[in-house]
Amino acid sequence: MTTSFPQDPRNETNPDTGFTVPTWMHLLGGWVHRHPRTWIRLGNLETRIVQDAITDITVDRPVYVAGLARSGTTILLECLAEHPQVGTHRYADFPPLLTPYWWNRWLSLVPHSREVAQERAHKDGIAVTSQSPEAFEEMLWMAFFPHIHDPTRCAVFDRQASHPAFERFYDDHMRKLLAVRQRQRYVAKGNYNLVRLGYLHRLYPGARFLVVIRNPVWHIASLMKQQALFATGETNQPRALEHMRRVGHFEFGLDRRAINVGDDAMTARITELWETGHEVEGWAYYWADIYRHVADVLDADPALRDACLVVRYEDLCSQPEETLTRLHVHSQLSIEPQAIKEAAAGLHAPTYYCPRFSDRELALIAEITQPVAACFGYGNASGN
Repeated sequence: MTTSFPQDPRNETNPDTGFTVPTWMHLLGGWVHRHPRTWIRLGNLETRIVQDAITDITVDRPVYVAGLARSGTTILLECLAEHPQVGTHRYADFPPLLTPYWWNRWLSLVPHSREVAQERAHKDGIAVTSQSPEAFEEMLWMAFFPHIHDPTRCAVFDRQASHPAFERFYDDHMRKLLAVRQRQRYVAKGNYNLVRLGYLHRLYPGARFLVVIRNPVWHIASLMKQQALFATGETNQPRALEHMRRVGHFEFGLDRRAINVGDDAMTARITELWETGHEVEGWAYYWADIYRHVADVLDADPALRDACLVVRYEDLCSQPEETLTRLHVHSQLSIEPQAIKEAAAGLHAPTYYCPRFSDRELALIAEITQPVAACFGYGNASGN
């Protein structure tokens, strides 16, 4: 998950800087969020007006990067976005995301000052500008499915899911984005797409999926770190909470919501554990619930399984060239070995934090997650 605005370089010493939402963004973002039907109509109007510019564009083998937050999806998105054929959403696409052609045409006419990349709010070493790739697809889903983030409802979209109006709008949106970017392949990062793999594969049988997973001990440690960071940031900067709701990021923060994969009782249990301060146990059950769902879906659907490549975060860090080569081959994106080498040079395991769990907590994580972790090649609680 990422925020939609890089930090202001004038306030590098302010820990809440990364959560500051500019007034214009807050006001326009609120308007878009409160009036989804209006913006759907505007998006459809845009499609009709720019039809000549997109008539020859088709959505060819879209690539979806999906994983529980903090699994490494942002790193993969940034690597893929460097490919000359790839078009993605960018930070600058917010707030009027549903009219990408008009908004980007307008931005091309506005004078731009030189930007300096700044570390994003996560304090994880990833620096961004307004032109950096970003996960914004969720705004499209929320516009058509207003209850999609209600944890009391199953959030799974399988092959039987259907919403013709959304499907037309979604396809047109991708075509417009590719047209304005002058690219051929659409790539999207979406954490919530973990529970929509079947639906997306039905819509785009040629789609390629990169399912990202991380050793549960390190993954839970990172999620807990971000939960504390975002809860503090959103408390001190209330606009940030509204911003996260508007862009569809409920992974952590003051409005953290579990994805319901069909087990209402488990989702309620995870929510209760979080609310009562049992963070380790809550995250462990959540990790197991989400990736058990993924394992079950892939096991039951051979065609989808063939379209998916499971990428372990640890492999990306320890064997970056081999892993990047494998995921580009799977995505059917040709790339020169030198480009792979350059992309791999900056990949390594995190050094700015490490898990500090007690022996009891480590045993709890292992007990809850190990049966699922074993399905993805993790031999023990440490991820080996």
